[in-house]
Amino acid sequence: MNGILLIDKPKGMTSRDVVNTISKIFKTKKVGHAGTLDPIATGVLVICIGTYTKLVPYLTNHEKEYIATMRLGLLTDTLDITGKVIDIKKTNLNKKRALKIIANFPKKYFQEVPKYSAVKINGKKLYEYARENKEIQLPKREVYIRNLKVLKINNNEISFKTTVSKGTYIRSLIKDIATVLDTYACMSELRRTKQGNFKIEDCHQLKDVCQSTSLLTVENIFSYKTYELNEEELKKVNNGNMLNINSNEENLFVTYQNKIIAIYQKNENNYKITFKL
Repeated sequence: MNGILLIDKPKGMTSRDVVNTISKIFKTKKVGHAGTLDPIATGVLVICIGTYTKLVPYLTNHEKEYIATMRLGLLTDTLDITGKVIDIKKTNLNKKRALKIIANFPKKYFQEVPKYSAVKINGKKLYEYARENKEIQLPKREVYIRNLKVLKINNNEISFKTTVSKGTYIRSLIKDIATVLDTYACMSELRRTKQGNFKIEDCHQLKDVCQSTSLLTVENIFSYKTYELNEEELKKVNNGNMLNINSNEENLFVTYQNKIIAIYQKNENNYKITFKL
């Protein structure tokens, strides 16, 4: 069984929990996910099964769309509502000012990675340092906020919709917005509504997934042009060799007898294999 399954991740489960469940349903250990969601979060979780696990690095590069809610005046160690409360700050929110600040929030900036995250420093995950109460300088990454729109402001909560680049932490974004608002905030809700071209309305509920659930294939995922192989080129593909193809396309489906065999990517004057079915 090979392909991609889109799951609407339930609240309270880790992404690994979902992978384990899918692994049992399809009776294979070759299952992975493309883009972690925290247990508190719900929404689009891209699951790769079988040979499609090789596509994980490519699928995580896409932009992601979220609907999030931030609770003002509360700072926690995990930057979400499930964490230990570190500090509380009374907040007198001016809606007009808040709307203006959020509308003008930087589109590109260096964001500090949360200490409760799986990012590794010296071969060790940050959350492992945090659980051991070991202080470590948190890395910063440049992130891009393509859009940020307030949906609702209600007492001490602000809900917003945003589309962000790979590697953006919504928990950190919320903390940074709160800083500009001269207060604290933590994430109380998060729902991923889109990842690349994968939309929440196309997702399956985990409880409904079974062995007969249809999987997406490369034809459903990518819109690459095709290149038909001759027998000599087919041997090169089977050996993982580069191909000399006269094309300006960044990526190509290579086919044999009109059947997709692999995906090749332009590499200077040749094409190299990135995925083989």
